Amino acid sequence: MSPGACILTINGGSSSIKFALFEMGGAQPQKSLRGKIDRIGLQGTHFTFYDPTWERQDDRGIGDLDHRSAAYFLLDWLDNEVGLASITAVGHRVVNGGANYREPHRVTGELLDELRRISAYAPEHLPSEIDLIDLISERVPGLLQVACFDTAFHRDMPRVARILPIPRRFATKGVERYGFHGLSYEFLMEELARLAGVETAKGRVILCHLGNGSSLAAVRNGKSVDTSMGFTPAAGVPMGTRSGDLDPGLVWYLAQTERMTAQQFHQMVNQESGLLGVSETSSDLRDLLGREASDVRAAEAVELFCYQVRKWIGAFAAALGGLDTLVFSGGIGENAPAIRARICEGLGFLGVQLDENQNAAGEPVISADLGNVQVRVIRTDEDVIIARAVFGMLSGAETGQHAHLEE
Repeated sequence: MSPGACILTINGGSSSIKFALFEMGGAQPQKSLRGKIDRIGLQGTHFTFYDPTWERQDDRGIGDLDHRSAAYFLLDWLDNEVGLASITAVGHRVVNGGANYREPHRVTGELLDELRRISAYAPEHLPSEIDLIDLISERVPGLLQVACFDTAFHRDMPRVARILPIPRRFATKGVERYGFHGLSYEFLMEELARLAGVETAKGRVILCHLGNGSSLAAVRNGKSVDTSMGFTPAAGVPMGTRSGDLDPGLVWYLAQTERMTAQQFHQMVNQESGLLGVSETSSDLRDLLGREASDVRAAEAVELFCYQVRKWIGAFAAALGGLDTLVFSGGIGENAPAIRARICEGLGFLGVQLDENQNAAGEPVISADLGNVQVRVIRTDEDVIIARAVFGMLSGAETGQHAHLEE
């Protein structure tokens, strides 16, 4: 690992590719650059990057790109900026590893076959993530690629939290509650231990990763006890365009009354629902907060989001037998004090009490001194977890350890 070598991390979503570069000169990889291509598959695909070392940044439209074209754009840009030859390994966030994969794992033909087999588990994410891996292999043959699974954090949930109440035969096909945002939750728990102490991190913790995709996790003794997303990332609380939990009877009802097919239902609950569906104007809470005074649809979308998150917090407090720490993270959780305040309204019975000024200022601790529950805002960083996993593999390979580099 030469001083100029670096790790590329890639977080491929349904309509975005987030990326970061980490230099490997020290004991731990250090982030040197980050960026994002968003609105992939939509009009006005957008590219941004920020390089804090040299204080460089870019923010521009790049046309209307699909996933393949966006991946080619990114690889060309990286080749021009840093040279693909300087990239020692690539770490990917892979949304679901199924029942067979949980630890970070070298990408092999066997792994890709399994991901293709289970791609129906997460059709909004897995196919495009597999394509990204394939494109990088084509562009830089032999480059080490590592898959880091977003489901891993939840794989030790109690069995009762993983079972779906449908005929048992489907469980043998891998149909169960997996949970997601695991890389974010892993980072948040590490940060909680660093900031508040190991004993706090071992307590009864509820993590709220709130963004365009939103979920919550109940954690005790550092382990996931339950989480709001289920078999797919469409479950749980309402999100930007995803519905969250729905009455399954809707499938039959809409098939009968609207002649809606399974594919159309899938499209509706993933791309046309949530905040966008209720407001009929936007999937972005910033837009909706600006319109709620004059648009009842926007106001109802905001109210529904806050109500459902608050309800899940109450449910998870019951699963944990109480609550010691509540953590907000993600784009909404980190940057929307008004939403944090509304979610916490009515949670006084759990001991949640916010300090209005600290919340408005976005302080790391936003709970009042009188509250029994510590409420924190922690900025998540999934890239760091991915980079550390890849770095550990490279270090293990150099010292002759296996470090999950099985073929």
